[in-house]
Amino acid sequence: MARTEPDQNEARGLSVVLRVAPYLWPADEPWVKRRVVGAVLALVTAKLVAVVTPFFYKAAVDALTGETSGEGWVLAVGAVGLTVAYGLSRLLNVGFQQLRDVVFAAVGQRALRAIALETFTHIHQLSLRYHIQRRTGGLSRIVERGIRGVEFLLRFLLFSIGPLVLELLLIAGVLAWLFDVWYLVVVFATIAGYVAFTFVVTEWRVKIRREMNAQDTDATQKAIDSLLNFETVKYFGAEKREAARYDQAMERYVAASLKTSYSLAFLNFGQALLITGGLVGVMVMAAMGVQSGALTTGDFVMVNAYMIQITMPLNFLGTVYREIRQSLIDMAQMFGLLEQPAEVRDREGAKPIAITGGRVEFDDVHFDYAPDRPILKGVSLTVPAGGTTAIVGSSGAGKSTLGRLLFRFYDVTGGAIRIDGQDVRDVTQESLHAQIGVVPQDTVLFNDTILYNIAYGRPEASRAEIEAAARAARIHDFVAGLPEGYETQVGERGLKLSGGEKQRVGIARTLLKDPPILLLDEATSALDSETESAIQEQLRALGRGRTTLVIAHRLSTIADADEIVVLEDGRIVERGGHDRLLERGGRYAMLWYRQKTEAEEAA
Repeated sequence: MARTEPDQNEARGLSVVLRVAPYLWPADEPWVKRRVVGAVLALVTAKLVAVVTPFFYKAAVDALTGETSGEGWVLAVGAVGLTVAYGLSRLLNVGFQQLRDVVFAAVGQRALRAIALETFTHIHQLSLRYHIQRRTGGLSRIVERGIRGVEFLLRFLLFSIGPLVLELLLIAGVLAWLFDVWYLVVVFATIAGYVAFTFVVTEWRVKIRREMNAQDTDATQKAIDSLLNFETVKYFGAEKREAARYDQAMERYVAASLKTSYSLAFLNFGQALLITGGLVGVMVMAAMGVQSGALTTGDFVMVNAYMIQITMPLNFLGTVYREIRQSLIDMAQMFGLLEQPAEVRDREGAKPIAITGGRVEFDDVHFDYAPDRPILKGVSLTVPAGGTTAIVGSSGAGKSTLGRLLFRFYDVTGGAIRIDGQDVRDVTQESLHAQIGVVPQDTVLFNDTILYNIAYGRPEASRAEIEAAARAARIHDFVAGLPEGYETQVGERGLKLSGGEKQRVGIARTLLKDPPILLLDEATSALDSETESAIQEQLRALGRGRTTLVIAHRLSTIADADEIVVLEDGRIVERGGHDRLLERGGRYAMLWYRQKTEAEEAA
């Protein structure tokens, strides 16, 4: 079976339960402990009432048949009163169970919220390497099923298994005390056979359910992946191919689901056979006792009532055990995700970065995504405070990797990156990220309004500041002309906007952030020449007095950079100003004249 996530360590059984237990008994929140104790007390009371209830049933039957043995309270209350008492007892049982649920509800929901937040936060702390490898659809299903499993486990582990054992022991004790030890033997044999059969068959079914989950995750991932790439599917006329791919995944899911249904039918019939055998055995013994005069009709009815009380929770035990095992599987995957280590961490004692000028230094930087795939091979360059350095080179040379290392998506494998003399590994990531503004090549927007997406750069910014950033990015007039203006929804990943419009929103977002260090990664690649020229002016204005690192493909956009660095195969092969590099007639000059020729031919 395929793993749902790479290198995922799945927790198991008891370790999963122990992982959840602290949410039921947190040291710093006494109100949770009080509610748990209150819920348990309500539960125990409900079970005690449940065990007493059949006595009223027996007494009412004996009163009606005239088989009372002279108990004064039975004669005084009468058959009608006993029937009312029986009804009230049943009502009390249900009432205490509902009280238990009401008292515990806040505990369960608090735990659910805490675990969901912990998982969400942890996913954002994982490295870019993990997120590049992950499958969004599969990951969302793992989290969804895991959180649902936690909710089930918290409720039914506390309120089903323990209470069931208590009720069975109480009923078994009553049967042995009032009737005969053989009743107890039959009851325990039935319970033992039922539990053993349920556990063995359920363990077999768990493997089938695990396979079904894997196929479900795979089918969901294929559907989400196809929808996220809707335009690509259309470009290549691949609708039928995608439908066939999805249908194949669903076919595997259906096959696993059918196995689950068939095995469930076998389990249910086997459980019914064992329970019915035990019920009939005990009822036959009670019937023989009534015939011999040793028992009354009320005793026969009471035995039947107790056996039904045993049968119902036993049936429930089968369901609960199956669900608990499934919940453990689902939670194991989620907790396995929580155990994924964050590749980039703040060092102990890391302090916020102190920006005095914004000087960025790459000192003999080496980096590889894998030991056999070196990307940067000793890159050394300095971007002076307030200066602009452009990185150019062919695809795969390592240009964008430099930006990712500066932002500390990864840590260097050799050398160091410093800002104002501070190694970026020695400062907190939060403070580092706050000082760097990034405009990526492919701007991805949240499925919200244009206002929300621009304000993401600085959520506390005023409306006037947001609109000023939009004007600087040359998008305000476009937004103002929309029917809903800044409240226009951009769609998932901003698909309702053109590439250039998305890019301008991304630029406005970074302009609003107003950081001392700018990282422009092909920031104007999606724009037409006229818009690019206008925005370049704004970016140059923004860069004045700020340290700017520009990763560029169009060389015309970086001709006025203070220094241009040509990167090839992870090494710097040329560096200097635009004119000097052209005079040298090297790699940069070749790229420049090639792009110039292509532009002239296109014109």
